[in-house]
Amino acid sequence: MKKVFSNLTFWVLLSIVCGTLLGHFFPEAALYPIMEKGIKFHLLLSDFEIKTRFSEALSSFFISIVKIFICPIIFLTITLGLVSMGNMKKVGRVGAKALIYFEVVTTLALLIGIIAANLIRPGDGVSPKEGGDMSQYAQKADEFSWAQFFWDNSTLQVLILALLTGILLNQYSGKQRVVKALQPLAAKIFWALHKVMYLAPIGAFGGMAYTVAIYGIDTLLPLGKLLITVYVTMALFVFVVLNLILKQYGLSIMNFLKQIKEELLIVLGTSSSEAALPSLMDKLERMGCSKPVVGLVVPTGYSFNLDGTTIYLSMAVIFLAQVYQVHLTWEQILTIIGILMVTSKGAAGVTGSGFVVLASTLTAIKVIPLEGLALLLGVDRFMSEARAITNFIGNGVATLWISNNEGEFKPSKEWQNVS
Repeated sequence: MKKVFSNLTFWVLLSIVCGTLLGHFFPEAALYPIMEKGIKFHLLLSDFEIKTRFSEALSSFFISIVKIFICPIIFLTITLGLVSMGNMKKVGRVGAKALIYFEVVTTLALLIGIIAANLIRPGDGVSPKEGGDMSQYAQKADEFSWAQFFWDNSTLQVLILALLTGILLNQYSGKQRVVKALQPLAAKIFWALHKVMYLAPIGAFGGMAYTVAIYGIDTLLPLGKLLITVYVTMALFVFVVLNLILKQYGLSIMNFLKQIKEELLIVLGTSSSEAALPSLMDKLERMGCSKPVVGLVVPTGYSFNLDGTTIYLSMAVIFLAQVYQVHLTWEQILTIIGILMVTSKGAAGVTGSGFVVLASTLTAIKVIPLEGLALLLGVDRFMSEARAITNFIGNGVATLWISNNEGEFKPSKEWQNVS
């Protein structure tokens, strides 16, 4: 019993349950305003905001603290990894493999989403309601540019800065002195991160309480079929597709999920895969992946390897077509696939990304009313958990696969103990 109470997984899971109960039975308490205005601040290339409502403030407070660690960890992990790797040709090879892997797997996720939505047809029988004004999302879609995507994406900025620093250090004769100075700093940052993760139950509690209080469990009923379809499809993608990818090197998806169970609960509670990004990088290294591969693949994957988001986007478009009884031709379906193959890669750097990408897709094919997006507003937050978890697992699997493909995976005792 003592072991259970000292287990972070137990406390995060308990917090999720308690947050759900509070949001459902006492929504006024969950949404109690604790300040007149939110607190905004900027630190380490990231903008943070502590919200005004009790439950949302708890969640945003935890996520904001974790975000402080993201940029330093990415920079130190990549820089130290490149210096230890030495061979720049190898860096280029790993980067190229990662981008090819991302494109192949996300395209497969896109096709799976379209096939599942056409087979199960979650939109049949759903009556289109009078929606709100969706023009703001269409405007954001029109204004989207890759330059803006890069400017808003601090993870990519730090990734490029770290790559340049690592390359320059490799040419510097006194690089070992720099490494000796950076290694203790990296160790202290990871030590601090481990301490911060003890606050995870607070973030999970606030996130679930806010979600349930704002949207209500009752909102799930009208679109319950879509919600179940999305969750089942993403589960099949994880346990079939991603498992087969790992099986290529004799690894098990269940083994990997056991290793990251605490991080999965944090993502579930906060609906944010970023909340567990630094911890994922640490865990992958402890499992046996090399530091350079982890440093290159994980940050890049958070921008370009969004398996869960891709599945959701493809299913949402087909769902809305079914709601409005629009028969999509093969040419239109291929257009949808082509658009999403590009726009889904930029989703990570856009505010309200899911609806922006959907709006751009609907605007391009010009056969599904843009107002249909309002149908998804009520359940989008509940589906964001599935998207975030699938994205999170997908990036971990990508790192394991590329590490093995490069011969850079040496199973640790932690990995072997749960095998």
